[in-house]
Amino acid sequence: MAELLKDVYNKAFFEQFCKKVTSVYPEFNEQQFMTLLFDEEWEQRELKQRTRHITHTLRATLPTSYPDAIAVLSQLVPDCKGFEYLFFPDFIEAYGLSDWETSIEALKLFTLTSSSEFAVRPFIEKDPKKMMSIMEKWARDENEHVRRLASEGCRPRLPWGPALKMFKKDPTSIIPILELLKADESEYVRKSVANNLNDITKDHPELVKSLGKSWMGHNPKTDWIIKHACRTLLRQADPTTLTLFGFHNNPIVKINEFELSTDQLAIGESLTFQFTFANPTIDAAKLRIEYGIDFMKANGITRRKLFKITENTYLPGEYTYTRSHSFKQLSTRKHYPGEHRIAIVINGVEMAEIEFVLTEEKNNDK
Repeated sequence: MAELLKDVYNKAFFEQFCKKVTSVYPEFNEQQFMTLLFDEEWEQRELKQRTRHITHTLRATLPTSYPDAIAVLSQLVPDCKGFEYLFFPDFIEAYGLSDWETSIEALKLFTLTSSSEFAVRPFIEKDPKKMMSIMEKWARDENEHVRRLASEGCRPRLPWGPALKMFKKDPTSIIPILELLKADESEYVRKSVANNLNDITKDHPELVKSLGKSWMGHNPKTDWIIKHACRTLLRQADPTTLTLFGFHNNPIVKINEFELSTDQLAIGESLTFQFTFANPTIDAAKLRIEYGIDFMKANGITRRKLFKITENTYLPGEYTYTRSHSFKQLSTRKHYPGEHRIAIVINGVEMAEIEFVLTEEKNNDK
């Protein structure tokens, strides 16, 4: 069984961490830290709860002065790299809102080896104009981690983080930062810009479509950002977005064959399907080919999820694809028995569908 992320925080990890702290802060009380940390509720805490508990424990064992505590953590940055050190920026989030001068410099420093994308959000909420001005400066920084923070930190719908309601309502304050980063040399930064824009499409699709039209065709890096940013709109078969990327809204395509390996399978098994389609015209056709599955949910209602197969330009002729889909239980998707449906979707148009039945998982115990 795969190790849970929260279990990275174990005794061995903190024994090493305490040695690092003591090397720069000899007064550090390792025994007190470990006793406070591994309290009666430790095992029941999930990842984010453990992170915040570590933060509180550090507050009780580092210097009482916030700037002095940040100074200790800052000295540790070169030796504390990775997501497991998210409690560094979390310390700022929990205790630094009243000391912007110390906190802003620390947010920038800590993001180099961990990430300050969550910790910066309370500062945005407290003073949006001031913080976004600082993040515009970060967008011009020579370090890609700082530039990424400028984009990632102001995402309206950052996963694992609280939504920025003000930017869901009006994201225009974000656009100057994204403009600065729209052709960034770093793929790491460009992915963040695309994800920020994809967040914005959920509430303001017309704004992103307008940006897409004005940004497209000037730089391949920017073109990639727009394509990735519009992935939700493409899945929704938005006509303007399909046209922007050269896909016809009503493709002249014919499905000649569509077959499943079985019409009934158990949870945990895989379904193989094959389909053949033809471009019957005399012209090449640019197609976005997906398959959709209407999954049965716990409430007895089905909900479709689309899976991309390919995007390509097809000359006149016939083409065949074979794919397999696993119905293994996942942490991100739970399967339920019942009647399901699989469909072939081309440029957002459902071209063919077949029903099948998913049954309870087989008991392999002998």
